[in-house]
Amino acid sequence: MRLPDEPDLPPQINILPMIDVIFAILTFFIMSTLFLTRQESLPVNLPKAATSQSSRIPTKINVTLEASGLVSLNNKPTNIDALSEQIRDLMGSDPESLVIINADAKVEHGNVIAVMDKVRQVKGARLAIATQEP
Repeated sequence: MRLPDEPDLPPQINILPMIDVIFAILTFFIMSTLFLTRQESLPVNLPKAATSQSSRIPTKINVTLEASGLVSLNNKPTNIDALSEQIRDLMGSDPESLVIINADAKVEHGNVIAVMDKVRQVKGARLAIATQEP
């Protein structure tokens, strides 16, 4: 029942609860994407370098040298002797392949040089050494 003195109020939509719901959904998607990132290499303690640069090459091949002496190629255990052939197989016909050496800071210098020598035996392979910013 309406009183004759009341003015006609237009219907209104309160958007504040809708904004709260949108922000909650946005927060959920942001938080869930943070947990979907994939680590491309085995965890090693990389040496620090102030002059390191980031590279944007489509095909990356990761060689990991752990402090315990284990060598991995794209997270699969291997040995240094078979490294050249395995890198050649992974490269295929792609001339833009970058081989990234992830060597722990405690790995002996001779082991890193041996891996670098094997990578340089592969024609067209570009070599990079992973570091951390200090």
